[in-house]
Formats: sequence, C-alpha cells, structure tokens
Amino acid sequence: MVTKHPKRGLSRRAVLKLGAAASLLPAFAVRARAASGPIQVGFLTVNTGPLAAGGKQQEEGVALFVKQRNGTIAGRKLTVITEDTAGNPAQAKVKTQELVERDKVPVMIGPLATNEALAIDDYVRNAKVPLITTTSSATVDLRVRKVNPWVLHAGGTAPQVTYALGDYAARTLHYKTAAIIAEDFTYGYEGAGGFQLAFEEAGGRVVQKQWPPLNAPDYAPYLAQLSRSVDCLYMGFAGINPLRFLTQYKEYGLKGKIPVLGNTTSTDEGILRRMGDEALGVVTAGWYAATLKSADNEKFVAAIRADYGHVPGFYTAGAYEAMLIVANAIERVKGDVENAPAFLKALHDVHLTRGLFGKFRLDAYGTPILDIHIRKVERRDGQLENAILKTYPQVSQFWNYDPQKFMAQPNFSRSFPPLKS
Repeated sequence: MVTKHPKRGLSRRAVLKLGAAASLLPAFAVRARAASGPIQVGFLTVNTGPLAAGGKQQEEGVALFVKQRNGTIAGRKLTVITEDTAGNPAQAKVKTQELVERDKVPVMIGPLATNEALAIDDYVRNAKVPLITTTSSATVDLRVRKVNPWVLHAGGTAPQVTYALGDYAARTLHYKTAAIIAEDFTYGYEGAGGFQLAFEEAGGRVVQKQWPPLNAPDYAPYLAQLSRSVDCLYMGFAGINPLRFLTQYKEYGLKGKIPVLGNTTSTDEGILRRMGDEALGVVTAGWYAATLKSADNEKFVAAIRADYGHVPGFYTAGAYEAMLIVANAIERVKGDVENAPAFLKALHDVHLTRGLFGKFRLDAYGTPILDIHIRKVERRDGQLENAILKTYPQVSQFWNYDPQKFMAQPNFSRSFPPLKS
C-alpha cells in the first residue's frame, strides 16, 4: 500500500512515474484493440490495360486463399484491399501510398509488372511496410544492389527462369544460333538477358535482338526483319501479347520453320486457354505449371477449376503463394502484425516444405531458390497444356555465377548483354 503525506502529497519523482505509467496505458489499450481487429492486406494488381488478364488471375488466387481460410488467420479476420495499378509505374506508386497512408495496411502483395515494382521500391523502403511481390521482378536493382529488407518475393526473377531455358536450348535441343524479340521494358530485358547469358555460356550465340513496345499494334515489322537463318527464336511477352504475337507468327508462315522458345508468361495457362495450334510446340520455362504433380498443386488446380471453370497459371499461383507466405508469418507472430519488427523477421524466416512451388526458402536478398521447369505446349484431351520436359532443381537467382561478379555487371537492358557478332 502506498501512503502519502497529507500536506506534502506525492513527491515529484512519484508524480513523474505515475504520469509515465498513465501515458503508456492508452498505447497498450490501442495495441490490444488493434491486435484483435481485422488484418488488412494491401493488394496491388492490374485490372485495366494490356496486362489485365494477369491481374484477373491474381485476384482468383487471392480469393481462393481467403475462401479456404474462411477469411481468418491466427484468430483474426482477414481483409484484402485491392488497388488497380493499370500496369503503370506512376499509378502503382500512388496506389501504394494510399494503401500505406490511408488504409494503414501492415503488409502488401503485388504488383504485377517489374517496372511497377521498381517504381515503388524506394517508397516501400521509406514507409517500412513489407511488400511480397507476386510475379517476376527485377533482379539487379530491386533485389541485389539496393537490397530492401521490406521487399520479399514469392516468385523468382525473370532471368532465374530463362537461364535454365537458354541452357536447355543449347545443351539439349542443340540450337546454335538464336534471335530475340522481347518487350521493350524491364521484364523483357531481364528475361532476354538471362536467356542470352546461359545460351551463350552453353555454346550458342544470339545474333539478333528486337524490342517492340508493350502496346505494339502490330508485330509485322519485327517479323519481317527476323533472320531466317537462326535455329530458334526467343520471345519475351506478357499479358495478351503472346497470343497476338504467335497468331501473327503463324500467319507469316514462320511456324514450323523457326522453333519458338519463351519466358513463363508466353504460354501461361491464363492465356494458353485462348490459344490454338499457333502455340503447339512452344517451349518455355517457369517455376509453375498446372501440370505439376504434387498433392498441394493438384488440390489448388481442382479448386480453381471448380470456382472459375479453368486451370490456374503463373499469375494465379504467384498471388496464392504470396498470401501463403503472409499467412505463415502472421501465424508465427500469433496474429500480432502490429509488432512490425517481429512480423518482418517472421516474413524473412518463412520456410515452406510444401506449397505450389515445392520447397521454398529465401536467399540473403529476399529472393526464393526454386525448381525451374522446362515446359512444352501439347494438346491433351482436347486442351492445350504446359507438359513438363525437365526440371532444374533449386535454381538461384545467380544461376551458376559468382554473386559478387554477377552484381558487378551492368543491368540487363537493350544493350546488355551485347551482341557478339
């Protein structure tokens, strides 16, 4: 029991102690209320523009995850706030600011495009709100040279996939020369760059590169200039553009004359279901395919098919896997996402022994080490699918290169790697 002198009252030291304790009570009360309220996850995706097909698939992956968890994680309700970036870097930054400053989200997933991720990297770093990317993002600036502890990745880098493709093209398919037609932005440069480095390291040679814009109205000028003497063509497209390109490729009479290789999104299941014979035989690489034989993936494919009437693809799986990472971290901190340092550490410590991509762990730069699958478009039971030909196990974003030497090279771009001929 505390007694006080009837005339002197409490000492100044006692008053200060009581005041300090009282000042803490509202903070504890606010945190207790917050920790029992809903957890809001910000979701940056694309609903409009040429990349909207991928955004629609991402939304399906997130919706399925929330449904399977009954809208609850670690005893707290889960709310997903979706924002349309339109595939535009400037709009992506505005929408990110709204999620952080208006909605006060403790974590975000997305965005869809590489150039969007680059545009918001500095803001996320300064805001200190974790972001889990859902698809391929930039390898050098975003992940290595300017390591951002608040940006982690559910998927690998664009070249992480195409290293394996380039190696396969040279060593297994025995192609000696290749041309490249890829979209004129970061994702296009990185996928093409990874393919070229690995293809040439394995004995091949890239002899031609062309860069149509993301919204190119027609690919005829690029097809007209395509060298007819190459052994293969690497295409790097996303969204609706792979369908447009392969349709024109067939119309130009090139199908069956120059084999086509592509990045993950070139024959993603989301666009593949709209393709026809123009896609048959196209060989691509990726860390996901609906044909992957695992219990988790087969359940996922069945659930998406039941809810939406089609099989999932790269975009659907990436968003679902990002939510799986977020949920794992929330469970690790027992729902206390308001403890930002502990929540960030839990995100970095996520190790999945199962999931859509198989074994999942992050490297020192927040990028996963993943199995990369070589896929070929085949028709089975009347439907096109990505049949898996070969798997390169546990591929790093650095492939077989020394990380320090890799980081010393220029960014992938129109001019790097350079043509050697």
